[in-house]
Amino acid sequence: MKTFLRILILIAFSLIILSFFVTRDGYVVTPIGDGQVVLDSGTYEAFPLPSYASNMVDSNYKSYFIEVEPGLKVHVIEAGEGFPVFLMHGNPTSGFLYRKVVEKLPLDKVRVIMPTSLGLGFSSKIPASEHTAENHIYWINKVLKELELKELVYAGQDWGGPIGMGALSLSPELLKGAVLLNTGFNAPKANADLSPAHAIVKTPVLGEILLEVVFSIFERLESVQGNPDSWTTEVAELYGRPVYESGNSKAPLAMMRMVPDGPNHQSAPSMRRIEEYVNTLEIPAEIVWGENDPILGRALPIMQQNFPNARLTKTTAGHFLQEEVPNEIAEALIRVIEEVTDSQTQKN
Repeated sequence: MKTFLRILILIAFSLIILSFFVTRDGYVVTPIGDGQVVLDSGTYEAFPLPSYASNMVDSNYKSYFIEVEPGLKVHVIEAGEGFPVFLMHGNPTSGFLYRKVVEKLPLDKVRVIMPTSLGLGFSSKIPASEHTAENHIYWINKVLKELELKELVYAGQDWGGPIGMGALSLSPELLKGAVLLNTGFNAPKANADLSPAHAIVKTPVLGEILLEVVFSIFERLESVQGNPDSWTTEVAELYGRPVYESGNSKAPLAMMRMVPDGPNHQSAPSMRRIEEYVNTLEIPAEIVWGENDPILGRALPIMQQNFPNARLTKTTAGHFLQEEVPNEIAEALIRVIEEVTDSQTQKN
């Protein structure tokens, strides 16, 4: 009996230690670049891409950091020259999510700008408590301001929807057109979880154990794709490796917990402001939707209410539709850009 009690005490003590370890807040990790990237808006710290990332994009990509607060650097990749196109990814990916879309765009006519939210990709890593919708919106708006953009066409998916549109709401003169992917801009009016996974991981300790101890979220995302083969080992490495190698992998869980599960959630006020902003928009817009997305696929009617005049392209893709249907996304962007530029030409 005494031996059994000792075993129970040892297990309990081990669980307490594990709980303390996995629920730590994390710390800031500031990446270091090498060299400079010179743009019209200024000179920035260059970041040479490691081979597993550089092999996935064209050699003409620019890769650099914008410091949005002391020690907090947003990694930006961009390609092309011309009309600015701002593409915003979601959780747990990075700006590289749009690399296949960029291949289909006329890079002699457009400048494609793809920032990565803090905590993900090659951007600075931050404590879990710093992951708030308000913070991420502010940081991406700082990027747009630093680049001294005067106008742009935008596309966003997952958290890239609220973060990107929230950033634009702080600089409303910039947005001239949009392509809306699988995302949402509406604040919750009742208590509800976005998905069963979100419901599970919001539980303290349990979420940390599942996402930081038991398995890697990056290696399981084929389950949210229309075509699971689109989520290859190389793709999982592209998004996951820079997060794990940084020593602070708090972002994926923290950003899942950022998703509001009711009107009293911490993110709800930011979502209400974004919803109000979206309701004021009168811009050329298209919707490209992955109907096999188990997380946001069913949210299409709400997006259509937000943009009732937007052309709709339904696809068989899943959540990360940029990996599956880049042609359809690029074609929608080109149409919106042409509508914006044609309208400007007529006014002039």
